[in-house]
Amino acid sequence: MTIVKGIEARGTHHCETTALGVLLRHEGLDLSEPMLFGLGSGLSFVYWDGKAMAFPFLGGRVKPFDLTRNLAARLGLTLTVKETASPRRAWENVAAPVDAGRPVGLQLDSYHLDYFRSKVHFGGHVVAMYGYDEHDVHLVDTGRQGGAVRTSRAGLARARTERGPMTARNRSFTITLPAHPLPWQDRIIPAIRDCADAFLAAPIANLGHRGIEKAGRQVPRWFLRAGDPRQDLPRAALLMEKGGTGGGLFRALYRDFLDECTRLIDDGDLRTGHRLYAEAAVLWTDVSTLIAKAGESGDAGHLERAGVILRDLSRIERDAMRALRRLPSTS
Repeated sequence: MTIVKGIEARGTHHCETTALGVLLRHEGLDLSEPMLFGLGSGLSFVYWDGKAMAFPFLGGRVKPFDLTRNLAARLGLTLTVKETASPRRAWENVAAPVDAGRPVGLQLDSYHLDYFRSKVHFGGHVVAMYGYDEHDVHLVDTGRQGGAVRTSRAGLARARTERGPMTARNRSFTITLPAHPLPWQDRIIPAIRDCADAFLAAPIANLGHRGIEKAGRQVPRWFLRAGDPRQDLPRAALLMEKGGTGGGLFRALYRDFLDECTRLIDDGDLRTGHRLYAEAAVLWTDVSTLIAKAGESGDAGHLERAGVILRDLSRIERDAMRALRRLPSTS
C-alpha cells in the first residue's frame, strides 16, 4: 500500500475546492473553502436546457476546472495537467505523484465511484487521490460523500474514461507553490472584480444576472417541461441546495468568502456586496424549497412564487456585482 502522509479530509461542500484544499495544504498553503472558491472567481450562473436534456439545469459556478485554472494563475502556482486516451498512461500519471509523496487531483464521472450515493452521471466531478493498493484507491471527496473514502481501481478507471458532457480525457493535475509565493491577500480584489465583470458582461442571455432573469420566466413553466414532475423537480431542488453547492446554489459559499474579505479589507462597496449576497443565499434556498414543494404537491403556484423570487434575485445579484466591480484596482 502507498499512502501520502499528513492528508486531512475536512467537512467541505464543493468537490473542486475540496480537492484544491488537499493539494494546497500539502504544499503549505491553508485557505478556507470559501476563500479558495472566491480567489478562483468561482461564482457564476447558467440556465441550461436543450432538446437532448431530460430536464433543465441551473448552474451556479464557472465550468469545471476553470476555478482551478483561475486560482493557479491568480496565485502564481504551477499547475501541471495531464490528459491521455491510454488507460495505462492514465494510471501512471496518478500513481507517479502518489509514489513521490504528493496528492494528485482527478476530474472524472462520479457515477462509477463505489461510494457515491447518487448514481447520476456527472463528468465534472473532482477528487484528490492520496493512496492506493492492489485493489483500491484512497480519495478525498466532499463531506457529504464521506470525506476520506475508497473506491476500486476498476471503478476509478471507468470514472476517468467516461465520455459525455463536462468529461475530460483521464485528466489529472498537481499544484506546486513557487519559492516565493504571491501574498494571496493581495489577490482578493482582482478575483472579485474579475468575477463581477464576467457575471455582468455575460455574452448570452442564459448566463449571469440575465440568466437568472430568464430562469424566472422559465421555472413557472416547468410542469410542462418535466417528464415526471414528482421526480424531476425535487431532484433539481436537491442539486441546487445539496449537490456540492454549499447551499443556495453556491451563494452561501460566496457570501462566506465576502465575509472573510470584509475582515481583511475596509471598503463600503465590499460590505454592500456581502450584504446583498447574504440576502441572495437565503432567497436561493427559498427557491429550491418552492421547486421541491411544487414537485411533491403538484401545485404550480409554488413555481410561480419561485419565478417571482428569481426575478428579484436577478436584480439583487446585478446590484451586488456592480458594487463589487467598483472596488479599487489595488487594495
